[in-house]
Amino acid sequence: MFLRLAEQHRRFVQDLVMSLQALATVLERQGYVASCYTCGGQLSSASFMVSLGDSHLIRFIVSDYGITWTEMRDDRELMKLEGAEAISQLQELANVVKFHIQPAEYQLAITH
Repeated sequence: MFLRLAEQHRRFVQDLVMSLQALATVLERQGYVASCYTCGGQLSSASFMVSLGDSHLIRFIVSDYGITWTEMRDDRELMKLEGAEAISQLQELANVVKFHIQPAEYQLAITH
């Protein structure tokens, strides 16, 4: 049972890393400064970052050790989420892509 769960977790992390890579690419095409870095070819971890302008930065990290979402402004941490909450917040960011929201519009939406 535990070996099966470990393999499912590895596949989940790989799927999440591939989704982050795709999200970074699409966000860049929509005018955001975004990146997704991975370590090694196994897609076992990633660091995703996107700038929303005016020193507003989102960082999403996924690895075998966990998943975190950190939102910063002016180098100060505004919000830090882990696990399922972090993934839910990532979905909100993915909606930017889905609904073609421009960078300035997204920033206004999350600050009000």
